[in-house]
Amino acid sequence: MNRLIILLLTLFFLNNCSLNENSKIWIDKEKNLENKKNIKKVFSEKKKIITEFNQELRLDLTKIKINNKIVDNKNNYGSQDYNGSINKIGNYKFSKLENINQLNFKPVFLDNGLVFFDKKGSIIRYDDKQKVLWKKNHYSKSEKKLKPKLNFAFIGENILVTDNIAKYYSVNINSGELNWSKNNTYPFNSEIKINKNKIFVVDYKNTLRCYNIIDGTECWTLQTEDSFTISNSKFSLIIVDDMVIFSNSIGDITAVDIDTGLITWQLPTQNSNIINETYNFKISKLVSDGKSIFFSNNKNELYSVDVKTGTTNWTNEINSNLTPIISSNLLFTVSNDGYLFVVEKNKGNIIRTTDLYTSYKTKKRENIKPVGFVIGNTKLYLTNTDGKMIIADLSLGNVTGIEKVASNFISRPFIFNQNLFVIRNGSIVQYN
Repeated sequence: MNRLIILLLTLFFLNNCSLNENSKIWIDKEKNLENKKNIKKVFSEKKKIITEFNQELRLDLTKIKINNKIVDNKNNYGSQDYNGSINKIGNYKFSKLENINQLNFKPVFLDNGLVFFDKKGSIIRYDDKQKVLWKKNHYSKSEKKLKPKLNFAFIGENILVTDNIAKYYSVNINSGELNWSKNNTYPFNSEIKINKNKIFVVDYKNTLRCYNIIDGTECWTLQTEDSFTISNSKFSLIIVDDMVIFSNSIGDITAVDIDTGLITWQLPTQNSNIINETYNFKISKLVSDGKSIFFSNNKNELYSVDVKTGTTNWTNEINSNLTPIISSNLLFTVSNDGYLFVVEKNKGNIIRTTDLYTSYKTKKRENIKPVGFVIGNTKLYLTNTDGKMIIADLSLGNVTGIEKVASNFISRPFIFNQNLFVIRNGSIVQYN
């Protein structure tokens, strides 16, 4: 009898609970499924499919202007004087840098050599035969353990240095001896620009700082909106007439009066969500022809902005955080998936798109990204994260050669005195 009662009770509970689709268990399950359907990825990358366009169009580059600039406050280098055959003629060796995933540094180029640094922050001056003339270190024992990474600017007889451990100082170019040394509250994260007797640089807190070139004393500062994370890319600044114009980690472009530090105009280019994902946000260097500013980012945006007012002239959907190059009425840039874009500078119209990664198989090219490029005469030199440099004819955009520089990541290429330089970890390679 007891067994019969137990059996009947069991059947009753099974029928009215877990096997009943109207039970709370099933209702909760349906709610969970419904909730999952409503989940959205907030910070998903916008993927734009790119194809070649007008790839047979030949550009007339017979009137292209050739420059010899290695320093330009507008970052407007254009086509530079280099028509080499990519023959390696030397290596400027240094101890390998540690804790890096990119080589976004620039040497100081001199008529008779160059200046760079090593893993302990020692500054090294080389002659034009790759021989070390002097090597000086201005860090304490504890500072050396932090492996400082240096940014340089050169003026007169002095090299100005900022680093990623919040130190800035000046050394003599001939001896390497220290002129003065100061400390900032936060590390620096930008290139250095010089105008008259002032130094301009941006730190990790999105603050533009102006220092006196003679002794490093602070002239003024301007803080822009901060973010919750540290940016993964360097900020950029240019000097046009009486304004310093710079970018920050959340995509704001700000123009500041060079004497007073007061804002002339500010252009936000991203919505408020970018503040929470600045580590993934990458913006190119700013470039100006004196009338407009050009830059792009990895959010499918290429901009042209009026210098005086900060209003947008035009935008186009190009996904690139590489520094664009302007020449005459043309703008050249390379997208993050290896396409060369030729754009009308004044209107923003794309007139040709060609694939520079044609030699890579589909699976391999997904893991390769462009690092940076220069234009030498009528050829384009593009370095990539696989350690290779692609050479392309600019008139047609077709690839004419590939040079293996290293087995892993390398810097963008530089042109100086009709030679081409690329940094790899442990040496700077020179080509004639």
